[in-house]
Amino acid sequence: MRSPYAGTVTSTTRLLTLFAAGALALGLSACASTGAAERAETESPDPGQTLVDGTCPTGKGVTLTVDASPLKGGSSQTWCYATTEKVTVADIVAAVGLSIEGTKQYGDQVICRVNGLPSASEPVGSAQDPAYVEKCEGMPAAFAYWALWAKPVGGAWDYAQEGVSTLTAQPGESVELLFTLDGAPAAPSA
Repeated sequence: MRSPYAGTVTSTTRLLTLFAAGALALGLSACASTGAAERAETESPDPGQTLVDGTCPTGKGVTLTVDASPLKGGSSQTWCYATTEKVTVADIVAAVGLSIEGTKQYGDQVICRVNGLPSASEPVGSAQDPAYVEKCEGMPAAFAYWALWAKPVGGAWDYAQEGVSTLTAQPGESVELLFTLDGAPAAPSA
């Protein structure tokens, strides 16, 4: 004799099997998404990509950050320049497409503007001198200036001892162009 519940048990078993398969697929996709972030920390950018957004995985290139966040209209952005060789910072700057203007007196050894910031016609926004407009003649004001910072592998941030055109960096090192306004930020954050 056939049980009146035989078809129901089979349907319920199939439904539970489909539900379990769906839950497993969902769980695996969540793991894959989490793993992608972890893989980004250990893998290098695609071989055809020299420049990608974000910090380089350890030893896979040179990280460049430009931080103009203290300025009106400014922001902070970081790129990884994938390389296994020593590279000039000027090459990284060119790859990113930054426009850098030096001063009349010191050329690009003293940076005056990065991508048009600070403005050549508006005050920089300093509380110390609200009317100050950067003219790029000589050394910028001590309260409103771009600084080039370098961080060696395993080391700490320090002012670069050379300008953009002559400074070189090895894979694993970081470089930052940081605008300081009224003493802040005093140094790169990471």
